[in-house]
Amino acid sequence: MRAVQSTREGFVERDEARLHYDVYEHLCPEDAPSIVLLPTWTVVHAEAWKMQIPYLAHHYRVVVYDAARSGQSTGPRRADRHTQSARLADATAVIEATCAEPVLIAGVSMGGTLTYSVMAYRPDLVRGAVIFGANHPFLVDPPGWRDVPPAYHPATNPRPEGWAKVNPEYMSQEWRDFVSFFMAQVASDEHSTKAIDDLTAWAMSQDPEVAIAAITQAEDLDLEDWRRRLSESTIPTLIIHGTDDQICHPDCSRLAAATIPTARLLIDEGVGHVPGSRYPVLNNHRLRDFADEVFDREPRPGSERWRALHPEPTREELDATAWAAPASSPRKALYLSSPIGLGHARRDVAIAEELRSLHPDLVIDWLADDPVTQVLEASGERIHPASRLLASELAVLEAECGEHSLNVLEAVRDMDAVQLHNFHLLDELTASEHYDLVIADEAWELDYHLFENPHLKRSPLAWMTDFVGNYAMPSGGERQVEVVNDMNAQMVEHVADHPGLRDASVFVGSETDVPEDPLGPGLPTMREWTEQHFDFAGYITGFDPRTLGDRERLRAELGFGEREKVCMVCVGGSGVGVDLIRRVVAAASTVRRTLPELRMIVVTGPRIDRSRMPVVEGVEYHAYVDRLYRWLAACDVAIVQGGLTTTMELTASRVPFIYVPLREHFEQNHHVAARLRRYRAGLRMDYDELSPERVADALGALLASEPDYLPVETDGAARAAALIGAVL
Repeated sequence: MRAVQSTREGFVERDEARLHYDVYEHLCPEDAPSIVLLPTWTVVHAEAWKMQIPYLAHHYRVVVYDAARSGQSTGPRRADRHTQSARLADATAVIEATCAEPVLIAGVSMGGTLTYSVMAYRPDLVRGAVIFGANHPFLVDPPGWRDVPPAYHPATNPRPEGWAKVNPEYMSQEWRDFVSFFMAQVASDEHSTKAIDDLTAWAMSQDPEVAIAAITQAEDLDLEDWRRRLSESTIPTLIIHGTDDQICHPDCSRLAAATIPTARLLIDEGVGHVPGSRYPVLNNHRLRDFADEVFDREPRPGSERWRALHPEPTREELDATAWAAPASSPRKALYLSSPIGLGHARRDVAIAEELRSLHPDLVIDWLADDPVTQVLEASGERIHPASRLLASELAVLEAECGEHSLNVLEAVRDMDAVQLHNFHLLDELTASEHYDLVIADEAWELDYHLFENPHLKRSPLAWMTDFVGNYAMPSGGERQVEVVNDMNAQMVEHVADHPGLRDASVFVGSETDVPEDPLGPGLPTMREWTEQHFDFAGYITGFDPRTLGDRERLRAELGFGEREKVCMVCVGGSGVGVDLIRRVVAAASTVRRTLPELRMIVVTGPRIDRSRMPVVEGVEYHAYVDRLYRWLAACDVAIVQGGLTTTMELTASRVPFIYVPLREHFEQNHHVAARLRRYRAGLRMDYDELSPERVADALGALLASEPDYLPVETDGAARAAALIGAVL
C-alpha cells in the first residue's frame, strides 16, 4: 500500500506502447518544480521508487512512470522496442507530456544510464540530474562478472552457478532461480531482506522475455558520441555509488565524474547497488538538497546549504541572548503513540498525567493518528496539526488481514514506505520546533530510522515498549525464520552501536513478562537482553480498579440490569476483528437458550461498520466506548482478541474472559499469551474452536468460576513517568 496516493495518472502513447505515469502534485507548494524519477530495468516497475516518492512529493512535484511493458505500461515484446534509444524516446515523451518546465531527473542502475542519455540528447528538458549506481556509457565490469563460470548449456551445465545465470536462455527457462540470485546481488547490503523480497516479488510479476530483451539489446547509441556530449554538458549532476555494488563497478561513476564537467561524486563505503532502498533517509535528503540547490530554493533545515546560511552562534552570542529563554519558560515534549492498538493511547494518557504532576510546566504535543486521536481528544489532550499528515499504519494492517488472521510481522515489513514517510514528517517537525523531550510508545519508525541516522537526533528520547523480540510463525517457513533472525540481530546491533541514543528505555511490564526464548543464533535471550537495556515500569492499565468504586453502583450507572449477565465483546481499534465479532454473535442465540439473561455488548471500534453487523436478539453494538475499562470492570464475562491492553484490563478487574489470538500474529500468540499465563488469566481459545456450542459451554463455565488472577500493578504509569521525567 502506498504511503501517499498520486494526484492523477494517465498514459502516453508512443510506438505501440502505452506508458503509464503517476503525478504527485497535491502535497507540495503550488509553484514547486518537477522531479521525474526514471524507470530502471524492466525487471521491476515504478514501485521501486516507493521509498523516495512520499518524502519528495511533500516538497516537489513528482512524476514516475513504468517502462514499456512493465508494471501498468503496455508495449510489444520485440527487442528493438526496448533499446536505449527507445527508452530515451519514451522518457522524452513522458517528460514533455507531464512537465511544462525543465526538470530534475533521477535514475538507478539502468535508470541512471537512461538519465545519462536524456542529459546527452535532450538537455533542454533537464535542469539537473542524479544518478545512482549506473554504468553505460562508462562501463567497467564489476568483480563478480570477470571470471564467469562456464555458460549455461541444458545438457552439460543445466544448473549454472553465480554470474553464469546471467544467460538469456537460462533466464528464459529458469526465471525464478535467476531472479533469486540476481536480487541478492542487487541488495547485497547487510539487513536487506525486505529489499530482496520486494525486488524478487516485483520481478516475478514482470515479463521475462522483455527483461531479457532490455539487457541484450540495450545500448544502441554511439558510445563515443554519447560520452562526447556528456563531456560538454553544463547540467548540474550528482553521482552516487557504493563501493560494495555487485552490479556496477564504482569505477563507472568515477569515470563519469571525470568526464562530466559539472558532476559531483559521492562514493559510499560498503554500500550496495540500491542505496535509496537500504539507506532511504540519507539519500532522500541528498535528492532534496540537490534539487533545492539546482532550483535555487530555500534549503532544508540542517542541510549543508542551510548551515552555511545559518551558522552556529558563538558562545558570546549565546551568552548575550540567554535572557530570551528564562529558566521558568514552559518545557515541551512531543509524545508519539502507536496507532496499532488503542491501549497505547490509554496508557500514554495516564503517563502524561503523571508527568504533568511531576513537571507542572510541561506542555505535551501529541503526534498520533486515528483512532488514537479519538482517545486523546476525549481526554482533552493537545494534538499537533502535523498529525493530519501521517500516513495510516492501520490501513496497511487491515489490507493484510485474512479471516481472523494477521501476519503482523509481514504487515509491518510491508508498511516500510508508510513508516519512512512518518519518520520524515517527525524529522521535519523536530527540525522546525524545539522539544525538550520526545516520548515514543512503540513508534517503530522513529526507533529504526533514528538508529540508522543518529545524527538526526535533536532532543532527548524516551522509548517505551511492552514486548521485545520478533517470532517467526510456522506458516512463514524458512524464509520468515531468516527474516526474524535478521530483524532481531539488527535490533541488537543498533543498540550496541549507539547505546546512548535512547535516554530512557522503559519496558511496560516486569522482567518475568519477557519470554526466555533466544533472539536468534548467537544472540542472547529476549529476557536477558531486555534486562540489560531496559528499566521496568510494571504493567500500565491506565486506571486503578480501586477508584471505580462499588461494582453494583457502576453497573447501574452504565445501565446494566441487576439480573443481566453482561458479556462484553471487544476487538480493538482496527478493522481486523470483524470475523471474530461475526462468529461470536452467531453463537449468541445458542448461549441464550441456556442463559436467557445474557446481554451481549459488542464494541466494534471506529473502523468497523456496525450497520453491517448481523441483528440478533440480545446483541447490541457500539462503535466506540469512552473509558472502556469501566464497562469491562462492570461486566460478568468477556470475549476479546488476544491484544495485551484489553486482556490486562480484564485481568486487573478480575473479570473472567475468553481471548482468541489472531492467527499469524506473533505478539498475541507468544508475548501476550506468555504474560497471561504468568497472571493465570483468561481462557485461550482458537478461532476454529468457536462453534456456538463451545462458546456456550465456555461462557457457562467461566460464569460459574471465580478468577484466581495475580494482582496487576496499579502504579505503572507513575513509575514510567518517573523514569521518563528523569530525562528532563
